[in-house]
Amino acid sequence: MSAIVGALAEAWAEVRHHKLRVLLSLIGIALAVGAIAAVVAFSEYQKQAMAENSDREGGRQATLSISAALAGGDTGPGPVGPDVVMAGPVPGAQGQSSGGPSTVDWDGVDAAFARVAERYGFSHTTRVAEGMQLTLQTPDQVRPVQTRLIDPDWTVIHRAPLKEGRWLRASDAELLAPAVVISQPLWEAYGSPDLAQHPTITITGDGAGVAQVVGVTPKQGPWDDQKTMVMLYDAYRSRVDQLPAEASVHREVWVPPAMAREIGPVLAMDMRAAVGTGTSISVSRTDWGSRPEMESSMVMFELVAGGIAGLVLLLGGLGLVNIQLVAMRQRIREIGIRRSFGATAGRIFTTVLLESVVATAVAGVFGIALAVVILRMPFVMQMFPMQDVPPFPLRAAFTALIAAVAIGALAGFIPALTAVRSRVIDALRF
Repeated sequence: MSAIVGALAEAWAEVRHHKLRVLLSLIGIALAVGAIAAVVAFSEYQKQAMAENSDREGGRQATLSISAALAGGDTGPGPVGPDVVMAGPVPGAQGQSSGGPSTVDWDGVDAAFARVAERYGFSHTTRVAEGMQLTLQTPDQVRPVQTRLIDPDWTVIHRAPLKEGRWLRASDAELLAPAVVISQPLWEAYGSPDLAQHPTITITGDGAGVAQVVGVTPKQGPWDDQKTMVMLYDAYRSRVDQLPAEASVHREVWVPPAMAREIGPVLAMDMRAAVGTGTSISVSRTDWGSRPEMESSMVMFELVAGGIAGLVLLLGGLGLVNIQLVAMRQRIREIGIRRSFGATAGRIFTTVLLESVVATAVAGVFGIALAVVILRMPFVMQMFPMQDVPPFPLRAAFTALIAAVAIGALAGFIPALTAVRSRVIDALRF
């Protein structure tokens, strides 16, 4: 251990003594190492941003969607993903035959879902009704607006973003004027009223009445002009007896990813037993974790970008080899004197090699620091629309530092070998 520490100290002293030469030779190394750290960190941030964007569509890992339909019918246009488990009706169940029900008993499905969810102790569950339209009286016209009915946990499962105000709460179901969250284009159609003034909107047709706007969802981009509205499921059902025929209804639960595949079939069977005959149940996983192509695309991006940065690092290492070889010619007398005083070939080899390793390691640290500073700048972070901004990935720092040490070892091997092979008598005559 003392020999290693001594060799490191000696190598650091040589680096400080030749700091100008080292500085000039290691600028490219530092930039290349910083590029590797930035690529790995960029990949992590991009993965987080893509995961959050996918969460808004299909839910967090792992979200299971439970759909119900009449036996022998179609579950409708609800979410469909891999790991689908179908649980049809029990034998002898009635379908859409003459005399049978014409629509699903959603109240019965709700009661069954509540019993099953309580049995499993799910932390987050929600009912979702989509594909329906409510008619609103806006300042310029009466217009149909796409409406989604949810439970409060939907906003957690889907990482729902918000521009103004707040999301819906369970207590909002008790309000005489139901609380709603509207999209930014619809909010602008009303003149962008101040939510602190408790603005209201008028619903006509089904569910007619006054509703209070408590939140506004942001646009997805400059092209987004969709006018939509979100209301609590219970608040709507308190006004109407039945959901519209065009509504696509399903239930969602958020479960640990490790349990998703095992719990799906059991959940489907329990729901089938709870709803009884005449109704079929399908359970599917809808989150991004069920789509391996997203992970593979990020791995490919990281490999390509990392390969380019690695090539730059290799070119910088070749330049360092040339500089170290020239330096060895200038230090040949020094090496000869050290050999004459008893320095072993191994000690000479280790010292020269560690000079390069220590120098590239220091350059790597500066390169990593530069990558951290750049990636934390506001204009860079705006490229990643994330709610949960992760810290700078340790994997990026370790990968870049290992690359710096490795290129230092490769760059120092040939000069170290040259120093060892030099004869003492020739070195003293130099």
